[in-house]
Amino acid sequence: MPQPPKQLTPSNGALDLFGSEVRRYRQLAGHSIAQLSDRIPYSSSFIGAVERAESRCERAFPEHCDRVLETKDALTHLYDGLFAGKASAFPEWFREWTEIEALALTLKAYQPNIVDGLLQTPQYAEILLFGDQAKVEARMGRQAILTRSDPRPPRIITVMPETVLWYDVGGPDVMRAQLEKLASTSSPWMSMQIIPNGQRHPGNLGAFVLATLPDGSEVAYVETALRGMIVEDRADIAELKDQFDMICTQALPVGMSVDLISQTVDRWKP
Repeated sequence: MPQPPKQLTPSNGALDLFGSEVRRYRQLAGHSIAQLSDRIPYSSSFIGAVERAESRCERAFPEHCDRVLETKDALTHLYDGLFAGKASAFPEWFREWTEIEALALTLKAYQPNIVDGLLQTPQYAEILLFGDQAKVEARMGRQAILTRSDPRPPRIITVMPETVLWYDVGGPDVMRAQLEKLASTSSPWMSMQIIPNGQRHPGNLGAFVLATLPDGSEVAYVETALRGMIVEDRADIAELKDQFDMICTQALPVGMSVDLISQTVDRWKP
């Protein structure tokens, strides 16, 4: 017996609103997901993920839907209002990663120089992004996956050197608020580990994130001096997993890491 469609709450955010409208127009046109899939170049599973607010899409998707569902460009207009500005705020090579990030069941991140974007405060991000408010809002928008209820938030594991807690990003007020956020967000679904200063580890070649997707596949995002890149090769993924595990062995346990973060807050008091 088929499951009833997931109940969306449009006020929860842009993905819910867009997904609910795609579903509404499809049903008004009398199409099943399979029937719509037969007429546009997207799979039934992808259409279903968009309707359930589990996946972002490119602008071509609502354009195809508008044509088949005869919506007079309603979905494309809605897409532009909800996503166009945010999409343009991300570098082109990063946009695909935001879609992977939103689908992931687990995200394991190593950041050698800054706090991971999913854990940044707006003020911290504003300094890093040179005051570009569109980019700040887009980065903060990514954090919606951490508080969603259905599907559950991804399991986040973040590792960083202790020196990240010392870098002056925006001055004492910004740093104090950022570290307090890190200390307060630790939970069974969100853990962070700190590598004590001076501890040798193999994480000196740059930041990377490992994502595990619902189908069990694994994808990585690796930052370089020029741009980030998405890695899917199995051998590369295996090497990054080994590197992440080796880094973790040199980090403090979660509880001690949170204590160290809390203690470092005092470093940033006036």
